[in-house]
Amino acid sequence: MAQTVTSGTSLEGPRPSYVYKVVLVGSMTVGKSSLANRYVGNLFREQLPTVGCSFFTHTFQLDETTVRFEIWDTAGQEKYQSVCHLFYRDAQAALLVYDITDKQTLSRAKLWLEELEKRFFPDEIVIALVGNKTDLAAEREVTTEEGEEFAQRKGFLFMETSAKSNHQVNDIFMAVAQELLRREKEKPPKPPPRERLSVDLGAKGKRTWCC
Repeated sequence: MAQTVTSGTSLEGPRPSYVYKVVLVGSMTVGKSSLANRYVGNLFREQLPTVGCSFFTHTFQLDETTVRFEIWDTAGQEKYQSVCHLFYRDAQAALLVYDITDKQTLSRAKLWLEELEKRFFPDEIVIALVGNKTDLAAEREVTTEEGEEFAQRKGFLFMETSAKSNHQVNDIFMAVAQELLRREKEKPPKPPPRERLSVDLGAKGKRTWCC
């Protein structure tokens, strides 16, 4: 469940604010850390493999709403797979990342997906399938159609990106945010708080007790 906080006002009244936990999942070297660094700081540099988990935050405005993403970049090495599930707790969204130049990373993405599916019910989390490294299109092993077909079958968002050339990196995070906010609007309104009953001990007609 998203955390709701107060952040400023608009002409129409208080501006809603939400905090969402987003996890980046996928094999080593697919570019998860590079995507996070490009999105949060508009930076690109060659990354060493993540050990355990890295953490990023990014706050932005969308449709008169303040959104803060808390981004958890999980390690892709198989030796960490047994503990990465600890970072999935309370996540509202996940980017399932593969490398378009390495077909094996799409197959492994399906294994990482199984870990997510063990911990979340369908429609409980927004999942986006992300084919990274479009700047290496000449070395492509996974077609766009393959990624699209898998995403459509599972009901995921889908986009191809390049952290290096900054191709559609912001777009995929914005698509996730829009889907999260869409789901917020579809939630039933919270019931009003129940009024506490009070008793006037000084009222007439009160019951008296005797021995």
